Amino acid sequence: MTGVFDVAQALDGGITDRERGWAFVRGFAAAWGEPLTEDDGTPAAELARAEATLGCSLPAVLREFYMLLGTQASLIANQDPLLPPAEMFVHDECGGVLVFRSENQGCAFWGVRLRDLDQDDPPVVVQARHGWVPFLDRVSLACVELVLSEALFGGGGRLYNACELSADLLGAVPERFQRVALPDYPMWTGPEDFPVRWFSAPGQLLRQDGLGVHSWLHVRGRTRADLEAICESVPGRWALGYTESLDAEPLPF
Repeated sequence: MTGVFDVAQALDGGITDRERGWAFVRGFAAAWGEPLTEDDGTPAAELARAEATLGCSLPAVLREFYMLLGTQASLIANQDPLLPPAEMFVHDECGGVLVFRSENQGCAFWGVRLRDLDQDDPPVVVQARHGWVPFLDRVSLACVELVLSEALFGGGGRLYNACELSADLLGAVPERFQRVALPDYPMWTGPEDFPVRWFSAPGQLLRQDGLGVHSWLHVRGRTRADLEAICESVPGRWALGYTESLDAEPLPF
């Protein structure tokens, strides 16, 4: 054991309930940033105003997530952010969807169908290029995924990199890193990027979008040394350098 936080170890056995999800979020925040405090949560009065405007109540699990870290931008607002309560809205497709997350340019939305709002931990759907599709079967899972994805692009970009996986590198990630116990889920960009899977090592976080040749691998280190170790383990054409003989590739967004 290195004593450094490892996402796969912390989520070993999966997220059995939302309490375990929130415990993971607290541990991850403390290890990769700063411990969460009461000031990081959205005030209950602000959530109540949003509910009054929307004309519906938030699922208890989503309310808890906002009250846990709804103002901690480093964990919720780097790429495809959790919407501030005042910006949540009801999309009129699929019989109505309460949208709580948006792609940074409005190309995709995540939400809960109105007919599911009375469930304790309802399923989440995503509006993507191929229409509304199931995302994850519980809000608590979607919230953990949000924190991981937003942290991936955090750190001011200094601790992030990405590459397309060539045929000879497709097996490198599962061979050299531990799979994180999150279910497979779709990427909003299209079925060619299905499934999304997470991997980790102590201080290292990886997200692979799709299983085929040219699927994108996004990586983040807790430190610069952690990031460099990932790039050395997966000798791809890294978009932000680390391959002296190859030109940098454009990022996929």
